[in-house]
Amino acid sequence: MMSNAHVVARPAVLSDLIPGKLVRDIALVVGFVGLTGVAAQVSLPLPGTPVPFTLQTFAVLLGGAALGLPRAFTGMALYLLVGQLGVPWFAPSGGNATLGYVVGFVLAASVTGVLASRGGDRTPLRTVATMTFGTLLIYVVGVPWLMVATGMDLPAAIGAGVVPFLIGDGLKVLVAAGLLPAAWKLSGR
Repeated sequence: MMSNAHVVARPAVLSDLIPGKLVRDIALVVGFVGLTGVAAQVSLPLPGTPVPFTLQTFAVLLGGAALGLPRAFTGMALYLLVGQLGVPWFAPSGGNATLGYVVGFVLAASVTGVLASRGGDRTPLRTVATMTFGTLLIYVVGVPWLMVATGMDLPAAIGAGVVPFLIGDGLKVLVAAGLLPAAWKLSGR
């Protein structure tokens, strides 16, 4: 008869490899929020769109996958809330037109966290699928908000809020597809 006392739980996401629980989770959530705020400051205005190119989506999706659902949701909800209260860490040139993308970060981080906990970050191909789906969720929430905030119709909002970002977001997905599986491999899991 085997004892369950020696069974080690399989980590669901990368952050589960870090020992601890409450203090670890608080530190990870706060770090995720801070990283996203710093990534927002890497902001390049693009002609023809009120939406700047930033590194936020990379931080959101990578962090969501590394932290898993509860921590990813908490981090992005906190990022949104504190930003709405006045902390100047949203993209500096985005304004109200980009708030929908920030709301989409909550959904995208949460979903990528769930997918990662089910192995969606263990191989490059799975990571591409996970990150691409997360990126699409950001667009699904961001574009309608862009339409409301600017009065654009759907084709114009897609032209201003999706098309200019496809190459950059594709590159972010590919970088994540290299980083996450490599981190798992380095961890020996």
